[in-house]
Amino acid sequence: MKKKLWITYGMLTLATATWGSAFIAGKLAVQSFEPATVAFIRFLGAAILLFPIMWVMEKNRKKPTIKDLGLFAILGLTGIALYNICFFIATKHAPVIKSSLFIASNPVLIVLLSGLFLKETITKNHVLGMVIALSGATYIITDGHIIDLFKLGFEPIDFVLLGAVVSWAIYSVVGKVVLKKYSSVESTTYAVAFGTLFLLPFALADTTWRDVTQANVVTWLAIAHMSIFVTVISFIMYYYGIKQVGAAKASIFINVMPVSAVLMATFFLGETFTTAHAIGALLVLSGVFIGTNPSLFKRKWLKKNTAA
Repeated sequence: MKKKLWITYGMLTLATATWGSAFIAGKLAVQSFEPATVAFIRFLGAAILLFPIMWVMEKNRKKPTIKDLGLFAILGLTGIALYNICFFIATKHAPVIKSSLFIASNPVLIVLLSGLFLKETITKNHVLGMVIALSGATYIITDGHIIDLFKLGFEPIDFVLLGAVVSWAIYSVVGKVVLKKYSSVESTTYAVAFGTLFLLPFALADTTWRDVTQANVVTWLAIAHMSIFVTVISFIMYYYGIKQVGAAKASIFINVMPVSAVLMATFFLGETFTTAHAIGALLVLSGVFIGTNPSLFKRKWLKKNTAA
């Protein structure tokens, strides 16, 4: 059982680390297409891949009821359509420091909604781990200059960023409900299908055939990466993690994303990896470890008192 748990944690880490690459791929893609178009092409490609995977892997699929289709539609609207429109708009128009911090704050809202609607148990270790991990993410995003957060001020784009956070939180919580009946592959496939449909009108309004033909190879490679790795593989792993450990605990791993984004920016874009990044990464990993080990301090406390 413990081995299976660590496999789940490994999958969540890999999934959220892969999401970090979306910041780089997204910046490349929005140079040729509008945000909604990038999201539509990304998820259209993912849907084309996901349906055959589902047909092969899930031989005994349940036929969705009207209620189930409604839940899948909510998943597609929140986690696929709204979140990604907000994400790509922020990628194009908001400072990276601000957009990254908003995305890193996702676990806070997910924990609150999970406790409120799913009645998930929120332990002291979980809250402590979340705070430490979020502090680490903030330290990375601000490059150690946390005071800079107060200099950013409020801007209209903040509503877009807030929309991304709320959308993903709803997606994670509703996903937990869906996963009681459907596998992670089925849930991801149906959510992506609905999300792609919701994105279609926006893509048609923003894009011409000329835009498609003039997009360069780098743009298509960036979108292909987001379709295959960031969406198909990572979404399935994330949903599997939610099914195994709950939305609240799985959300802690979202803080791995800025660590990954910084490392990839260092490797692929030649950006400098600073001491602040190292400190932040250590805090994130420590927070994830504490948050996923609810009996860690309890065991130590018991041993101490037993010895006394």
